[in-house]
Amino acid sequence: MDFKKALKDFWYGKPHTAEEGGRRLGENYLPKTGIYKHREWRGVKDTLYYFQNIWLYNYLHMVMDVMKYGGLINFAKGVWRYRWVGQTYLPVLHWFDRGMEGMRGEALRGSAWHYRAMVNATIYQFMAMFNADTRLHGGKKNDAWYHTMAMKETVWGGMFYGWRDKFKAVALEMIPYFVTCHVNSHTVHNYIDAVQSIGLPGDPCPMCQAESGLYVLDDIPDYSPFMITCNEACDGSVGTAILQDWFNDKPLFALQMPMIFDDPLANKFVQKDIEKCWKFIEDQTGVPMNFDLMCEYIERQNELMKFEWEKWEVAAKTDSYPINGVAQALYRIYQSQMGDLPIWHEVDGHVRKIMERAVRNKTNTFPNTRHRVIAWSCAPLYYSNWCTWAYNTWGLNVIINMDSLMFDMTIRTDSYENMLEDVAQYHMWAPMRRMAVGGMHHIFELWDYMERFNCDMVAMYDQLQCKGMQGVHGLFEDEFRDRNIPAFWIPHALPDSRTVSRAEIRRLINDYMTTVMHEEPLDPSLLELDDDMTW
Repeated sequence: MDFKKALKDFWYGKPHTAEEGGRRLGENYLPKTGIYKHREWRGVKDTLYYFQNIWLYNYLHMVMDVMKYGGLINFAKGVWRYRWVGQTYLPVLHWFDRGMEGMRGEALRGSAWHYRAMVNATIYQFMAMFNADTRLHGGKKNDAWYHTMAMKETVWGGMFYGWRDKFKAVALEMIPYFVTCHVNSHTVHNYIDAVQSIGLPGDPCPMCQAESGLYVLDDIPDYSPFMITCNEACDGSVGTAILQDWFNDKPLFALQMPMIFDDPLANKFVQKDIEKCWKFIEDQTGVPMNFDLMCEYIERQNELMKFEWEKWEVAAKTDSYPINGVAQALYRIYQSQMGDLPIWHEVDGHVRKIMERAVRNKTNTFPNTRHRVIAWSCAPLYYSNWCTWAYNTWGLNVIINMDSLMFDMTIRTDSYENMLEDVAQYHMWAPMRRMAVGGMHHIFELWDYMERFNCDMVAMYDQLQCKGMQGVHGLFEDEFRDRNIPAFWIPHALPDSRTVSRAEIRRLINDYMTTVMHEEPLDPSLLELDDDMTW
């Protein structure tokens, strides 16, 4: 035994190489799962950091967040009533493990803070639901019920800033559906099967199927007297809204997003539509929209966007960007959906210090990078951590995701007219609307962002039931060949892991890297995994 090497591996953690004696992350898993036999040893410093500043810190703050946002009684009622709480959120640190597997140093710390923010925001949302939910309070409509707005998860949370001092706005599907896919992919299968059992065919978007299935199984809280929906991103979403209207049987306003949004007339149309929505809210609540309050929160949100641009600059021009592909994409989705919250500013403060330290010290935060990858289109929700696996296995570093690039703008607040014009543009620039079904020009923004972030490879998502993106599949292939860009396709079915498994996604990437790129894996133990039963 080489005691000197053993001591070094203990102190610093085993090196991430394909050479004998390097770490073999795949050997940590229990058979048929992605669950560890034992904790990953990251060296003394990083292992202690993970245990103390990630595991203990987050479990402690989860309890504190529950107490802060509504208390243990309402939380216990929600756990007992809704299957998605116990199946998803109680063991949420398993989600951390998968998303940050193999990470060290500043990358571990920067990514972990993003996860902390998402956990806080999740608890804020489901506790707001539970506090107001008639199903948890004997059918009674309490004060919280009258002061909570329900909107579809694809509606920007900032649409309701003008009422933030008196009302909470909580997305209908974000917590029962969207987040659950990432943490426990098996949770949503019930909902897809349920809506098909009442006659919906199996070919519409599985996201829309799952969102509708929540109502079929009566597994979504009743927490608001009205709801706001929209047609983002496609006709499937419109169908979801119709079913939601049917099941809810309460006042509803449907916002509209034009497909062709570059026309100034489209912006004028959306401005009027937004004002109609605000008038609808005023009629339902009896409270007028507060312009000054709207602008106050927009300015706070603009600060978040400005820091995001700083992060992108570091990601594009240095090797010191301390956030992995999973954390940065989901963080942006949360921000855009919920709008401004104190937790975003708190976490951005921590991340700024970490990023500045990494840049100052010229730290290579992802030292095993072989290719800088941009991921485009809509990702498999049940396998958001594939890019962590791809980095550990092949050195594929996902620098940026399409979803991270949503709402790439700030909003003016110098006048009502300018604010409304920018809010309309912001509303229309939702990621799937803009970059998936928003016309050829916007779909092909990929090339500009590839250049902007200095990427040399594309991970192209292929959502099998997305009719819009299927229609441009061949066009992308032609462009990849003409531009000599290495690109691999990731077929999937958004939340439904039964259509295309995680193992199949890995096999396709493995085949591409070996047969097309002629490369050897960094960690061969990760090539063939049997995780069919894992969350």
